[in-house]
Amino acid sequence: MKAAIYSRKSIFTGKGESIENQIELCKDYSQKLNITEYYIYEDEGFSGGNTNRPQFQQLLKDAKSKKFDVLVCYRLDRISRNVADFSTTLEMLQQYNIDFISIKEQFDTTTPMGRAMIYISSVFAQLERETIAERVRDNMLQLAKSGRWLGGQEPYGFTAEKITYADEEFKERSLMKLSPLKEELEIIKMIFNKYIENQSISQVVKHLMLGNFKGKNGGDWATMQVRRVLKNPLYVKSDKKIETYLKSIGINVYGEPNGNGYLTYNKTKNVTMDRDITEWIAAVGKHSGVIDSDLWLEVQALLDTNKNKKIPRLGTGDNSALLPGLLKCKICGANMKIKQGHKSMTQEETRYDYYVCGAKENSYGTKCKNSNIRVDRLDNLVLGEIRAYNKELLMEELAAVLENEVAENVLPNQIHTIRDNIRTKEKEISNLVKELRKDSDEITKEYIRTDIKLIHSEITKLKENLEDLEQNNNSFNEQVFNTQLVIDSLDKFNNEFDTREDMPYKRKLLKDIIEHVTWDGLNQELKIVFFTGDKKK
Repeated sequence: MKAAIYSRKSIFTGKGESIENQIELCKDYSQKLNITEYYIYEDEGFSGGNTNRPQFQQLLKDAKSKKFDVLVCYRLDRISRNVADFSTTLEMLQQYNIDFISIKEQFDTTTPMGRAMIYISSVFAQLERETIAERVRDNMLQLAKSGRWLGGQEPYGFTAEKITYADEEFKERSLMKLSPLKEELEIIKMIFNKYIENQSISQVVKHLMLGNFKGKNGGDWATMQVRRVLKNPLYVKSDKKIETYLKSIGINVYGEPNGNGYLTYNKTKNVTMDRDITEWIAAVGKHSGVIDSDLWLEVQALLDTNKNKKIPRLGTGDNSALLPGLLKCKICGANMKIKQGHKSMTQEETRYDYYVCGAKENSYGTKCKNSNIRVDRLDNLVLGEIRAYNKELLMEELAAVLENEVAENVLPNQIHTIRDNIRTKEKEISNLVKELRKDSDEITKEYIRTDIKLIHSEITKLKENLEDLEQNNNSFNEQVFNTQLVIDSLDKFNNEFDTREDMPYKRKLLKDIIEHVTWDGLNQELKIVFFTGDKKK
């Protein structure tokens, strides 16, 4: 009988139920099972909360290939603390007729009672895990109410600092607090003042971008980051007005207002899921606030007002543009997008939209200087070049190339020949093996073995050559297929583009024949890159 021994420990340590101790105990216990061979699987430094552990995943693969007959572990929670994961593992073991033994609980799946007891114990293991997690969360929330910094990404304007103090019993304690970064806090003050001045977050971002002010990690400021700064009570000087406001929107507020800023906790669940605002905690922190309460409340009122305004969507233009997704900036390589422009001075009902470099637009001109161009003008330029381009001649040339390449392709014949050679040599080995079984003379056997090794080496080289040829042939077939696609796309464009009014369909016809278009507004240069057989996707 072959046995697998699985051991796991959440942290690296040699104490207590160490990996080595678990393995030795499992070996000692399984001696009575007449084990002839052991397979050891060790996961150290991995939690039992899920099964995403390298050695455990390898164990599951080996179980499916029937590499062992019984799985032995020191304790049930070494497999998993999650009932669903444990049940799934147990069902999989039963499916492949593999027994499971836990030596600590002395459970054995060879009996119905053993299986029942294992399920019951796994339920309690998960209950213990969830109880521990809940206790940790409760402790964190209690600490949060004290206004201390509990870790994570340091907010803009502050750095985390460890401080020590003596408690009521004169025992030395430590906590983390936020210490101010003067230069960054000056930028925070500027953000609040600029928002009141311009009443627009995008204008604040533009000011930051043009002034080359960087975010916490050296990146550019974005609209969402500025909004978070403006809404964060971290920066406000706490007083009764702020406390009343926070409570009015549903936040649980702790601590006596004293001019320090608020720290907020319990806002998200499982990192990505937002909690309801009634579960949030705001506690007066250990750091000084920098924004006066009246200014902060004015900003909140303005944010709420602007949020309720129906702002028309900008930057997309109308649906008459032909080149979205195809047009790139020649200067910096960024995609060019459509921006709504001005109305015509001579035709009142006409509005001109523009193609604008995305990098230039997002950076307010600090990252690219490419000139904008009117959508209708560039679209007409592109169509003019395509119409001047002899597409029928290109189709004829591609068709001729396709016909010649297919006719000259010798790869299929070479592949067929090599496959025949491999089959012939494999048959030779089969015949030699038969001779080897019949002949009793050792000298003859040695010659036969030498021949078998030689032929096997030749087969290996043939297979390597075959693999290369098949890859080349697949690439050739793909190029043939792509070339035919280009020919069909050109033919379709010629026959349908001018007769169709459906703009999305006309864009598709363009995308089928054009890889991309580049525009250099500084030199007024347009370049169209057509698909060819080796580039068609």
